Amino acid sequence: MALKGKEKKAAENQHPNKIGIKEAMGYMLGDSGNLFVLTYVSSFLKVFYTDVLKIDTDRVARLFLFTRLWDAVNDPLWGAIVAKRPPSKDGKYRPYLKWIAVPVALAQLACFYDITRHTDKTWVIMLFAYVTYITFGMLYTGINVPFGSLASVITDDPEGRTLLSTFRSIGGGIGGAAPLLLAPYIIYTKGTDKNGEEIDIANPNGFFYFALAMAVCAIIFYLMCYKSTKERVHSDKNPKIDFKSAYGGMFKSRPFIVLAVTGVLISGQLQFASLNQYLYKNYFCNTHLSVLGSIAQYLPMALMIPVTPMLVKKFGKKELAGFGSLFSAIAATTCYLIKPRTDQAWIFMIVLFIIGFGYSFVSITNWAVVADVIDYQFVKTGIKNESAIYAVYTFARKFGQTIADFGGLMLLSKVGYVAEEMSNSGYVEGVSEGILKVCTAIPAVTYTLIYLLYRFAYPLTKEKLEPIYEKVRESNETATEEAE
Repeated sequence: MALKGKEKKAAENQHPNKIGIKEAMGYMLGDSGNLFVLTYVSSFLKVFYTDVLKIDTDRVARLFLFTRLWDAVNDPLWGAIVAKRPPSKDGKYRPYLKWIAVPVALAQLACFYDITRHTDKTWVIMLFAYVTYITFGMLYTGINVPFGSLASVITDDPEGRTLLSTFRSIGGGIGGAAPLLLAPYIIYTKGTDKNGEEIDIANPNGFFYFALAMAVCAIIFYLMCYKSTKERVHSDKNPKIDFKSAYGGMFKSRPFIVLAVTGVLISGQLQFASLNQYLYKNYFCNTHLSVLGSIAQYLPMALMIPVTPMLVKKFGKKELAGFGSLFSAIAATTCYLIKPRTDQAWIFMIVLFIIGFGYSFVSITNWAVVADVIDYQFVKTGIKNESAIYAVYTFARKFGQTIADFGGLMLLSKVGYVAEEMSNSGYVEGVSEGILKVCTAIPAVTYTLIYLLYRFAYPLTKEKLEPIYEKVRESNETATEEAE
């Protein structure tokens, strides 16, 4: 009898929208789909532009700046489209996974087509690059905004949110690791520099065929995510959203402002890390180090994923992310001061592993933090605006990528990286040392800023979130009862 009583009490205390591992794994597949195409574009498209299409770094930097500034319109526009659309029998956000899966995958593929096979006119090459990259960016936002918003309506259970964020990190790790670990073996081929030394050079066919593989994987994983998830939290059948109040409320909210700024820094640093491709190629003279660097980045996350939910439950998301970013900041600063020599790539790999350990706490909790801010805004304003908040956060992350790409490429240009010369060169005295300096100094600054924001600016501690969760749960239960 006592056992039955305990079971009954446990059932009563169980959250009505509790989810299990199976659905979290289904949601995970969506971020794998995202990262198959996004990581390949983010990590290797600039190399494709400079080393295959032979576009100067200054022009590539301006291309990234212009296309990402367009996102200032594109992202809120998608947020409004998704927010205004009433839910169908498949839900409010899930249908986008099947509608846009194929178009975004094909747009990614087009980005890696070698247009120089047909023309050597610079204006045609640049026009092609602009059109294909802008198209990819618009379609990626069109699937990523509803996918990110989906987590808020799969469940409003705090533990379920952490579970989704954890498995999303796993999915992102799978999708992100695939291009980082495999692409270097396919997109580079052996060649010789002007001195007759054997070096790795870009292979146009390799770039395109690997893009095709990523496109196919993305489509499969998006559709599997669509089939494996369910929207449990009520969405208004006739959504009427005051976007002026919704967006105005965001920029008066300290949690959202800190979230947006950390988003700029987190995404910016991830994007900036793609410059390591030039470090491996032109300083350490070994492009296969990209594989070891990716392992160093993702292995710590894989090791910490099983224990992070328990640590979050005990210490809180803000607290854990703050600790992790401080750990990464110390490691990155140490690497800048050490300045590994060309024969000390192993030092750089060790530092990347330590940085990856600290960053894993930031990455694994990140999407649960976004959901917390969405809940906070709802409690403060009474406005449900998952897609609007997620769209602005997406723009913040893209803005960080813009700063990283534009600033990183301009810094490469300043240290002497000229596409026509360096694409067929290995180590070049002066230029290669400049690349090392750029690739070690910026992470040290960025991780320090992330730590300071989490430690001193982000206000949603573990204790402050408890009453917010309770109010959101009560509101959702009321809305569901009224809908029925």
